[in-house]
Amino acid sequence: MSALISFLGGSAFRMIWGEVSAYFTRKQEQAQEIERMRLQGELDAAAHARNIESIKVQAELGVKTIQVQADADLARLDVGAWAQAVADVGRSTGIKFLDIWNGSVRPLLATIAIGVVLFEIIRNGFVLSDWNRELVGAILGIYVADRSLGKRGK
Repeated sequence: MSALISFLGGSAFRMIWGEVSAYFTRKQEQAQEIERMRLQGELDAAAHARNIESIKVQAELGVKTIQVQADADLARLDVGAWAQAVADVGRSTGIKFLDIWNGSVRPLLATIAIGVVLFEIIRNGFVLSDWNRELVGAILGIYVADRSLGKRGK
């Protein structure tokens, strides 16, 4: 019996205890590895979601940039076309009838417009309504301020 207890107390007991201990250690390591993989998956999913959102924002900003550039280009074209049209108004064509017509249309229309406004003011007994005051202000702005500022290059 003492030989059996010696045997079990010595190398056999250490071997059994080593295997049991190794089993629990492996089980704990596997649980830790599974938990680490789960956490890594969550981190990867969150990083992926952030990347997708970043790509969406960058795409939207790119589209908005293109839209703003297109709007600015259209505005530049409009300004250029308007400036060219204004410059072409006073240009001589070389055809006498057209040059006389072009030279007389603006003054004739301005004279008619001023006549209509004066007729309206006289008809109302020289009492200006809000609309008449705004119209007279616009006419004075066109014929007085616009020309004087234009001569000074403003």
